[in-house]
Amino acid sequence: MTTRVAIVGGTGKLGGIIRDIVNADDAYTEHAVLTSRSDIGDIDGADLVVDASTPAVSIEVVRAAVERGVNVLVGTSGWSAERIALVRPLVEAAGTGAVFIPNFSLGSVIGSALAGAAAPFFPSIEIVEAHRESKIDSPSGTAVRTAELVAAARASVGPVESPHVDQRARGQRVASVPIHSLRRPGVIAKQDVVLSGPGESLTITHDTVDPARAYAPGIRLALESALNARGVVVGLDSFIDIGIRTPHPGGNGPVDEGGVPGQVARTTGV
Repeated sequence: MTTRVAIVGGTGKLGGIIRDIVNADDAYTEHAVLTSRSDIGDIDGADLVVDASTPAVSIEVVRAAVERGVNVLVGTSGWSAERIALVRPLVEAAGTGAVFIPNFSLGSVIGSALAGAAAPFFPSIEIVEAHRESKIDSPSGTAVRTAELVAAARASVGPVESPHVDQRARGQRVASVPIHSLRRPGVIAKQDVVLSGPGESLTITHDTVDPARAYAPGIRLALESALNARGVVVGLDSFIDIGIRTPHPGGNGPVDEGGVPGQVARTTGV
């Protein structure tokens, strides 16, 4: 039996990549493709809803899926821990699963995990993220997730040092970490985490140059995992073992956002 997948935002860049993967795999059937003009009721009958819409629409997509008792995989950016907390009670009450993936790239997940692992050793940490000029939201979901991981890893030593953050040019603080967002042509997605201490600095860079190839393995893993997920789960690292153990927001190790240990697939890659 194939899994019927409804894709909201299926005509966008990320949605198109997801559609190609769904249609190339006999385990899935494209049940519906929703655009900004579609009725959300078009998801009726789906086994899994995939959200690749916009930050303004995404929360309604999640609510609609949960109300129908259908699991939802969210690839839309803009979901901070605070925003996820708004839908957590709905997901838990319905007994469904909502999986939020800030970035489908394995390299990005590893970069964020490395930043979390290094965070306790550097008092100053800032993030610079760049995306194409058409990206609506800022800071990016990946940058927000990275900042939250950094803050969780520094729980025992305190927030990062970020002087003069009252000045707008110092960026937007997320979990005490200043984030600087660039929106410009000629770039797809790039993130630099700059960690500084006395006499030295460490920069962790991830650069996406081919989204279709970079995201495909993570999308396949997320589709498979989201179908049977329960509760709220955040991050592709909830489903893979990359050999780095850093505290996540809400708990230690690869956990869901509620602090309940997640099931980790013992793989060396995706």
